[in-house]
Amino acid sequence: MPIPFPFSAVVAQEEMKRSLLIAAIDPSIGGVLVFGDRGTGKSTAIRGLAALLPKMRAADCAYNCDPDATDDAVCEECRTKRARGPLKSRQVPVPVVDLPLGATEDRVIGALDLERALTKGEKAFEPGLLARAHRGFLYIDEVNLLEDHLVDSLLDVAASGENLVEREGLSIRHPARFVLVGSGNPEEGELRPQLQDRFGLSVEVKTPQDLPTRMKVVRLRDEFERDPPAFVQKWKRQDGKVRRQIQKAREFLPTVTVPDATLEQAGRLCMRLGTDGLRGELTLIRAARALAALHEEDEVTDAHLKTVATSALRHRLRRDPLDESGSTSRVQRAVGELFGE
Repeated sequence: MPIPFPFSAVVAQEEMKRSLLIAAIDPSIGGVLVFGDRGTGKSTAIRGLAALLPKMRAADCAYNCDPDATDDAVCEECRTKRARGPLKSRQVPVPVVDLPLGATEDRVIGALDLERALTKGEKAFEPGLLARAHRGFLYIDEVNLLEDHLVDSLLDVAASGENLVEREGLSIRHPARFVLVGSGNPEEGELRPQLQDRFGLSVEVKTPQDLPTRMKVVRLRDEFERDPPAFVQKWKRQDGKVRRQIQKAREFLPTVTVPDATLEQAGRLCMRLGTDGLRGELTLIRAARALAALHEEDEVTDAHLKTVATSALRHRLRRDPLDESGSTSRVQRAVGELFGE
């Protein structure tokens, strides 16, 4: 298994790193969409974050169910075991599952276990990638090139938090709640609006234009590729600090409050931008609360809203043929008008 580049060694791209940390602190935000130039560290940062996430308690089943979850949030096997006594648990790494562009629908959602069917004559379910990603991350590189039938499957699961498979005489329902992380280059194709709306945060990354930053990126990457284990060891302390930040923020998150005045400002901003529905508003508040937890602050303020507004709202704006500025500029302009610079 290849050694991931340390998350703390990723240079610049602060919005991307902050958004990934926010999604790791509060998975209910809905994941992160990272679009931008090739070779700007998109997949590097995502894989680096996954490698330093704290381990989680999981039941002894194919889906890594949460042993403390209610019956409607665990698989059928765990419900059966729980009827006989407390679920046994173990510490496991947070799963990070890659969804390849060429994957078949059976590989993604699961299918009949052909080996058991042929050798034993039994109808058994073979879990797919969505089952493996439960309580973890599902990463799709070049997400804008994903085939339509896979997009449809993802939309259903992302909306319900469970995967329903009905085929070859099987009817299986299992939990599938994960943080969806996608990356891609917008020049290679647009993302379907229905899937784009399922991402909580959207980040645009660009090639650094200042010489010192470019030199630092090249120097660190070259050092890593010459001796990956030594480089990872060198950055182990910094990555450990980030890991502890995430853990503390997760514990601190339930104590963070959102004053009515801050909620009102979030609503005013979304109304000013004309975002459809209330999902953008909800994501904005959740992202701001996770950011406050990351900084160990008890209350969400306008400063938190300003910091996450662009990431939470840029992909939710209607196209305005009379406004030639991009969605990022429109959000930043609205933030400046509402909050002041």
